[in-house]
Amino acid sequence: MHNDFTAIVERDGKWFIAYCPEVPGANGQGRTKVACLKNLAKAIQLIREDSEIK
Repeated sequence: MHNDFTAIVERDGKWFIAYCPEVPGANGQGRTKVACLKNLAKAIQLIREDSEIK
C-alpha cells in the first residue's frame, strides 16, 4: 500500500530538517535533503506501525 504525505523541509546551517503535518511527531534530519527525507519516511513508518499495534 502506498500513501502520500506532505514533507516540509527546511535548511538549518549544514543540516536539513523535515516534518510531516499529517503525522504528529514525525520528523527527520540529515546532512542532505535525500537523507533527511529518508529519515522522515522511516519516522512516519514507525509511527504508523506503532498506532496499528495499539
